[in-house]
Amino acid sequence: MPSLRWLLRHGAATAPTNIKLIVGLGNPGTRYARSRHNVGFIIAERFAHAHGLRFARKRFNAEIAEGSIAGARVLIAKPQTFMNLSGDAVGKLFAFYKIAPADLLVVYDDLDLPLGKMRLRPKGSAGGHHGMESIIARVGASDFARLRVGIGRPNPDADIDHVLGTFDHDERALMDETFARAGEAIEMWLRDGIDAAMNRFN
Repeated sequence: MPSLRWLLRHGAATAPTNIKLIVGLGNPGTRYARSRHNVGFIIAERFAHAHGLRFARKRFNAEIAEGSIAGARVLIAKPQTFMNLSGDAVGKLFAFYKIAPADLLVVYDDLDLPLGKMRLRPKGSAGGHHGMESIIARVGASDFARLRVGIGRPNPDADIDHVLGTFDHDERALMDETFARAGEAIEMWLRDGIDAAMNRFN
């Protein structure tokens, strides 16, 4: 976590802010923009757009959209480190804005879920996802919500090629529906909390 001196120098909040922080994980740059590994970015972008928000700011090596959704003050972040270092940006945002663990939601891809399946959880381990490993290490907690989006694992011997590849033509319609459902799940999390969102979308 950032030191107290670092936080004071950068003007961190001195009391809890009740801001909801939604983080979509991915890799920056046009090369990876539509890859399976970037479903977190895609969902964050679509969710922000649906609510009239733009990624107009950069802070702590993350692109930020901010506004009010479902009665909550919201920050939507896309870390601009590569996936394995996502915690660098998230840890600083988490500390700077004094985000409570219950007010953090991380959206990311999951090889172990079938294509298009979603799973919301209030806490848990990283499950082998390096971006989540980085976030848990830098935030110093694992009791925050996460939305995992299945990208399938057709060939366990070719995981890297699969996650960095783009969705096939016949996968896109299903994933468009999944991205829309993910946005609905995030909005319900904001409005009604994790239990209600889990009951409806898991």
